[in-house]
Amino acid sequence: MAQQARAVATRAQIVLGAAELFEKQGFVGASLGTILENTGLTKGALYFHFKSKEELARCIIAEQHATSIASVEAIGREQASAIEQIVMLCHEMARQIVHDPIVRAGIRITLELSVDDQGPADPYLDWINTCEHLARRAVEQGDLEPDIDPPRFARFVIGAFTGVQTVSQVLTQRTDLEHRVDDMWGFLLPGIMPAHRHPDIGRIRTARSEVAQRN
Repeated sequence: MAQQARAVATRAQIVLGAAELFEKQGFVGASLGTILENTGLTKGALYFHFKSKEELARCIIAEQHATSIASVEAIGREQASAIEQIVMLCHEMARQIVHDPIVRAGIRITLELSVDDQGPADPYLDWINTCEHLARRAVEQGDLEPDIDPPRFARFVIGAFTGVQTVSQVLTQRTDLEHRVDDMWGFLLPGIMPAHRHPDIGRIRTARSEVAQRN
């Protein structure tokens, strides 16, 4: 049992050390040698868990994906309207990007590999599908204009968030990301919510998931 616990801890140490380097240097820039230096582990320890840099990178993307799915499930348990849950999803993604190096590394690796059509689409597709499902509910609840097409809306929201967080990274190292996401919804909500729901915009645009943050 103790040996198994050490193996789990070693694997987590490798993943975190690799994530820190992938985030800073990218998939191409980070080498197994520098990853070993960053973790302080032996080559044997690394190869016991991962056979290649590619396998390690895929593991980080999978962990990022798992974190996102857990957040989606947590937000689904909130006692909140569908439009609030969409906003919560964006704010929770922003919080994870700021505070979780594995999430940041997973995003960078995915974008880098996508240049050569090798990046996994699952994380983005899951976000889009979740947003589409919530958008359909929001239309039914009267919080989105009835002529809004949920699939197109969902793709736009995730694309807009991706752009906002990218610009925040370039300009401020994401220190203003929370405020920029608030701005995004401040501009979007008046154009997509029926006029009689506009008094709720100030509350909705800053909705946060307490359940997701505790997980």
